[in-house]
Amino acid sequence: MTALLDFDKIELQLVRVLQTLIVERSVSKAALRLGSTQPAISEKLRRLRALTGDPLLVRSGAGMTPTTVALELLAPAERLLREADQLFGTRLRRGGFDPATAELRFRIAASDYLDPLFLPELVTRLQRQAPGVQLDLHPLTADYDYRAALARGEVDLVIGNWLEPPGELHMGRLLTDEVVCLVSQQHPAARMSARAWTQQRYLDCQHLAPMPLSPGQSGVIEQHLLSLGLERRIAVRGAHFGQLPQMVARSLLVLTTGRLFCRRYLDQLPVTILRCPVAFPPMTYYQLWHDLSHHSAPLRWLREQVREVAKELVKPV
Repeated sequence: MTALLDFDKIELQLVRVLQTLIVERSVSKAALRLGSTQPAISEKLRRLRALTGDPLLVRSGAGMTPTTVALELLAPAERLLREADQLFGTRLRRGGFDPATAELRFRIAASDYLDPLFLPELVTRLQRQAPGVQLDLHPLTADYDYRAALARGEVDLVIGNWLEPPGELHMGRLLTDEVVCLVSQQHPAARMSARAWTQQRYLDCQHLAPMPLSPGQSGVIEQHLLSLGLERRIAVRGAHFGQLPQMVARSLLVLTTGRLFCRRYLDQLPVTILRCPVAFPPMTYYQLWHDLSHHSAPLRWLREQVREVAKELVKPV
């Protein structure tokens, strides 16, 4: 009888608060994400502690850390929320989400490899169609474990390019792009004939490359070169991709990346685009998301906006 009484004290919102507290590791951040107040979330944390018999969050330095029990509860809580969405979310999935009046937060991790205009265009589109939405943009770097962040619900969507995206994630292909070389107009290769710009001359140049997106892995260009048994001379690796064209313009470095990115700089800098002497497969960009958010109406709408922005980018300039 006692177990039934305890069970009767648990509502779905309490499970949502539990999951959010564990992910955010902060009462104030959980309150902000849930559109609530700190006192209200603190009261629910008190109830959760009484129900579980565990403190769940404990002080650690300037922040808070989930206990072992809390981490064990995270997966069951997320599973319960997914199942509740499948059970009760039919109306929302049929179009009940209204971006014009929505007040929530989207969190996107994205590389800046795609196009210098991509994120500005996405922000403009979201501001126009969903003015009440907050957008957090996280850099996609080798130090950022985007797969774990998606699984923990810390980020809603990841945008980037991979030769083989992780199989456990949902995937939406955004666009494909030709791999080309960006060089200064003063680079010797810019004055060569197409026949003289050979594979060996390309490999012997000094190259500029971005940091890879995945820890312990080579970037997509290096992965393909290695598969061909080739190796280029990388003189500079940069963490900020948007700065690389400026470096190209002031040096004899070669940047190998997508044409879509390179063409944005032709009118801004003394650079030119060359055909790449190595045969690369098209560079493919994806948006990735976890099963945790697959059925969410707001996040499905967000993925549609990302797809539409990508379509606009590939139109001829």
